[in-house]
Amino acid sequence: MPQDAEVKWELYEMFQAFLQAPVYHLVFEGLLMVWVMWLIFRKSYNPREKTTLTEKEKEELIAEWTPEPLVPEVRDDHPALNPRIVSGKLGKYVKVGEFHCLNAATHNYLGMIENPKVEEASIKALRKYGVGSCGPRGFYGTIDVHLDLESRLAKFLSVEEAVLYSYGFATIASVIPAYSKRGDVIFVDKGVHFAIQKGLQASRSDIRYFNHNDLADLERLLKIQEAEDLKNPKKAKVTRRFLIVEGIYVNYGDICPLREMIELKNKYKVRLFIDETVSFGVLGASGKGVMEHLDIPTEEADLVAASLEYSFGSNGGFSCGTSYVVDHQRLSGLGYCFSASLPPMLTAAAIVALDIIEENPELVQSLQNNCRLMHEKLLNVTHLRIGGDDVSPVKHLYLSEIGRASCRERV
Repeated sequence: MPQDAEVKWELYEMFQAFLQAPVYHLVFEGLLMVWVMWLIFRKSYNPREKTTLTEKEKEELIAEWTPEPLVPEVRDDHPALNPRIVSGKLGKYVKVGEFHCLNAATHNYLGMIENPKVEEASIKALRKYGVGSCGPRGFYGTIDVHLDLESRLAKFLSVEEAVLYSYGFATIASVIPAYSKRGDVIFVDKGVHFAIQKGLQASRSDIRYFNHNDLADLERLLKIQEAEDLKNPKKAKVTRRFLIVEGIYVNYGDICPLREMIELKNKYKVRLFIDETVSFGVLGASGKGVMEHLDIPTEEADLVAASLEYSFGSNGGFSCGTSYVVDHQRLSGLGYCFSASLPPMLTAAAIVALDIIEENPELVQSLQNNCRLMHEKLLNVTHLRIGGDDVSPVKHLYLSEIGRASCRERV
């Protein structure tokens, strides 16, 4: 049958169906079509119709309107409105308002902040170099004292090279993403401090958290990763695996079981990064950190990072290790490449602090003895429970069961 004939036949059938349809059906469809067209072309509002208020009506509306407060009402004696301001040096003793107090909240473990030799060296550097550097290390920001401090730190820790950062927080937060990228795997303790957490986020790696200082939980995760690598050996060849721990955990005050972790590191072939923010200048016979404290060779760690803002009483931080590993940060460490370098006077202060520690190792021993003594005395406080190791300068105090019961009774 020709195509034209088929079209005519279909139109004829449609016409016959239309004639045979009930009247109410045709009326309903007609009304439905009219309603649809009305919805399409109607205007829900007339933009020309505007309500014009008189000046009196405007003033009445403004007078009736009561804005919600941006912040809740605070009583006049609220502590936030009357902060306790510290004046003077942040040394062993501080002046808070009108009171002279013992400073038990400081990280100035060795008293470098108020050491006369450190102050004198800082003043000399200030007169020689000025206040700041105003440039990153790779762009007119490197000064001779920076190189001196890097070489001194490398020699002190018996490593090949050290790289200096101008901000302690940015040190480990820059180190982690400089090596670990998307697709890599990082095994990390749940209790790591905030700077490490920011470094983990910046790396965009696959983060595997294990329970705090729980070696069994860490090995469980390592076994899971080992099984995944066997299933996909092609991916395993390009996946880097890292283990990140702290020498002394800031959030707990205890020392990591580094010896056992190194055994797991060698067994499952992961790279070990140690953050010695607290433990540098604190642990070991000469203050070299947790590796000296546990008598572990420095070669066992792939990279060590530490802060100069704690025991050294200065600013900034550093990471150290083999030249092959550490030198990579001079092009990839964000805090190194894009931040102004450490002010020369603070660099000079760190150098003198290092001199003092090397010449007087008994300072570190005295600190450790004081930590143990403080730990022993705090154990005798019945209402408090102390957390952390006795040799740690970071002490976490919690309410004991007796203390909680006493608080409930008072409430």
